[in-house]
Amino acid sequence: MKTLHLPIFVLLALCHLNFAQLVTAEQSNTKLTSKPNIVLIYADDQGWQDVGYQTAGKFKTPILDQMAKEGMVFTNAYTNAANCQPARACLLSGNYTPRHHVFAVNSTSRGPKKQMRLIPVQNRDGLSVEDITIADALKSAGYATGHFGKWHLYNKLGKSSQGGGGSLPSEQGFDVTYDSFGDGELPEGTKGNFRGPQSDPKGVFDLSRQACQFMESNKDKPFFVYLAHHAPHGPVNSRDSTKRFIKNKYEACVHDLDASVSLVLEKIKELQLDKNTLVIYTSDNGGLGTQKPFRGEKGMYYEGGIREPMIAWWPDVIEAGTTCSTPVMQVDYFPTLLELAGAKVNKVLDGESLLSLFGQSGKLRRTSLFWHMPGYLDRPKQGARDEFFRTRPVSVIRKGQWKLHLYHEEWLLDGGSEKLATNQAVELYNLQKDLGEKTNLAQENTEKRDELLADLVAWQKSINAPMPVPKR
Repeated sequence: MKTLHLPIFVLLALCHLNFAQLVTAEQSNTKLTSKPNIVLIYADDQGWQDVGYQTAGKFKTPILDQMAKEGMVFTNAYTNAANCQPARACLLSGNYTPRHHVFAVNSTSRGPKKQMRLIPVQNRDGLSVEDITIADALKSAGYATGHFGKWHLYNKLGKSSQGGGGSLPSEQGFDVTYDSFGDGELPEGTKGNFRGPQSDPKGVFDLSRQACQFMESNKDKPFFVYLAHHAPHGPVNSRDSTKRFIKNKYEACVHDLDASVSLVLEKIKELQLDKNTLVIYTSDNGGLGTQKPFRGEKGMYYEGGIREPMIAWWPDVIEAGTTCSTPVMQVDYFPTLLELAGAKVNKVLDGESLLSLFGQSGKLRRTSLFWHMPGYLDRPKQGARDEFFRTRPVSVIRKGQWKLHLYHEEWLLDGGSEKLATNQAVELYNLQKDLGEKTNLAQENTEKRDELLADLVAWQKSINAPMPVPKR
């Protein structure tokens, strides 16, 4: 395990945080302070449907199911991108993809080049050293910060990528960083994915134990744990004991990931920190496999590729067994954790604090969520728009129950707004009635289409979203 002490790239001013809306005097105890501990458990490729509490028990996830009963389930929780690298960049930076230019894994030009009508925007492999992360901010607010598991935001030589670049965890605010697949510590920033040993598939137990050790070592000060598992991303693996009663390899891998979460929760309880620790569990993108009733999976900007399982657990602060249907995004985590820590940061954040939702007493100010992917992803799966790509260049908006996809090829090359009746640039869905995004209402409800389209284009301009360009 590497312990590092590096320069901080942000000047933060502590500010007072009032917990009155979240915690009543009767609910408080001596351990609750204005700086609660924060544990963020981040699965890799676990889709919205890949948990027991959302599949009527198809997936055997007893720990997450119990966590859901003891905490708050977010049914409309989204990642900011449909695959690993950009999702992590958005999570840690608190910014939409146009601000950091991490749009895909390695390259935005993935797939048959002859089928690409546009030259995609070049991709970056990670955040710049100067980009302030959640860990930078919390460290400056007095937190011990630890990263355990997958990083995927660094490419030293820029091999197999367009832009190269990125930074290491130790350069972006983490005091401690550790990665493993269960058979020994890996060099910082290692890329790739491996099965791990049979006794510790994907290293889920090693990573969780390292996080527990970090919490125990820092129990007398506020801590931030970013536990970024490699599971259940392929190649999957599971313990022999799990295989005896779960025959599906992917479901077995998910079960062992679930079992590892119990180590973290039990350690928090053992340290008597449960009433002063917020635990968030979620995933980076949709799973590889059906996510019905949603359309699509990992790599697509239909619901199956971007809607994620999410649980917030904080005994006596977040009411047990509650559900939140408000659409939220992972860029919301940065402002949420800043508010919990009583800190400010000198950068633009694209999300909004979720604390009012934890208390079930408030609403978010914003009305829309946005996605921007100006490139191509290969290996189309069930639910893809065509036979060549999981996604072509696209921007997306969700506003209330409505969701609109704007495809850049037709928009830029086939007449734009003047040819919407024929160019198929826009898809419009009513998610309240059509979770599977099967019925395109773009020509039937032109008023709602034009409303969302105008909002999306205005957002693109406000954030200076880069667009692909026509081939010469």
